[in-house]
This record gives sequence, structure tokens and C-alpha cells, in this order.
Amino acid sequence: MTLTDFHPIIETIEEAYEIPHLNATRRITALLPHNYYETDKHYPVLYLQDGQNLFNPMAQYGDWAIDKSLAKLAEKGGADIIIIAINHGEEERINEYLPYYHPRFGEGKGNFYIQFMTEKLLPYVNKKYRTLTDFENTGIGGSSMGGLISLHAGLSNPHVFGKLMIFSPSLWISKKIFENTKSFAPLKEAKIYLYSGGKESTEHLPNAKKLGGIIKEKMIKGYHIDFHFSINQEGNHSELHWRKEFPKAIQWLFNKQ
Repeated sequence: MTLTDFHPIIETIEEAYEIPHLNATRRITALLPHNYYETDKHYPVLYLQDGQNLFNPMAQYGDWAIDKSLAKLAEKGGADIIIIAINHGEEERINEYLPYYHPRFGEGKGNFYIQFMTEKLLPYVNKKYRTLTDFENTGIGGSSMGGLISLHAGLSNPHVFGKLMIFSPSLWISKKIFENTKSFAPLKEAKIYLYSGGKESTEHLPNAKKLGGIIKEKMIKGYHIDFHFSINQEGNHSELHWRKEFPKAIQWLFNKQ
């Protein structure tokens, strides 16, 4: 077998999936294990934001190349996972991924976006595909604003999302995210993978370290959190670095025994 034999099956769920909570439509794609239709297995699911940038080499800023990473992992017996890629709203992206009020961007629609995921998209995916539906097998992730909304979704819905893949989150946008992390009450147990680059912005890594410090404090207090903080001192705010981090994060979140 060659590497292409392990390539995930990419299915467009819908080109214009209705999001009534935002009065909008978005393209939603599923990446299934290469042998999905040859087995009767049930799989964990990871919901990723910014679908345009995940497996399209022609994307404006480059892509994460998650299809290639999944193929390499599958070749080694890993990557038994379904990934759901949700396209962002182009010019609406910041507003839809913003869960708070911001003086420049106004009242964000992030909570409506999360509502759409938990009330409509997750039940749809769980009905359409063979998924493991408990919180321990349901993850959410993204980068930048997609990382922020994924973090907020995990903090506010611990019964839904048990695994968080948070790359270069836009923590600058509101101090409320730190307050939310302090009051986070995970179920047993949450897994959080946080990544930050040292060359993203002046405040970026210090903010990520602050977030990591709050999570570690909670762990010391006995909260059930498994936490991994990955730092690349040379990393800038780009798909190139998130691409390198993705396979590490997938293995740590979903394949760690």
C-alpha cells in the first residue's frame, strides 16, 4: 500500500449548510478514515474552524494540510478519527468567532455560533456518521480567532467538548477569556492542547503563558485536566506552523493511552 491508500475520504456534507442561529450558510466537510466504509467502527470526532485553510493548498495564506498529516498517521496505525471542517464566514469571520463584546467589533456572535454547533451540527453529524458521541470523544479546535472560539466553546460546554486543540488563540481580544478559564469546571476529564509561537506578536506568547498558568493552577487544585503546552520560539502566526503542530496535537489528544 502507498501513502495515498491511507488518504482520508473527503466528503462535502453541504456546500451551503444552513445556520439559522446566524442567518447564514457555510460549507461543511467531513474527513473520514481511509477505511471508514470497510468497517463498522465508531470514531471520535474533532470539529475544526476555518475549513478553507485546512486542506486546500491553494488557500490564500497556505493550509494546515491535515489530509496529508492524517494519511501519514493512518499509515502508522493512528488517525482513527472523523474531522468536521466548518468554513468561516469570510468578512463575518471575526464577528462570528467573537464570543464577547468588543469596542471595535461590537457584540460578537460567537455564542450563537457555538449554539449552532451544539444544537444542530453535532446531532446531525452523530446521526449521519458512526461517531462516539460522549464528551471524551468529541473535540473542538482552531487557530487564531478559531482558537479563541474553540477555547470558549470548550470552557462553556464541558459536557459536550472534552478535547480542545487550541493553536495561537486571539487572547488579546478580551480579558473575559481568562475569567472564563478561572471558573471552568471540567468533567472528568478534559484534555487541552495549547500551542503558541514566540514570534506571533508582542503580547501573544505572554498571553498564552498566562492562560497556561491559570489552567495549571486549576490542575493543582484537583480539577481533572490533562494539559499540554507546546511553544515554538521561532513560530510566527501562520498556517505553516499550525500544519507542523497538527499531527502532534492529534496524537496527544486522541491516541495517547
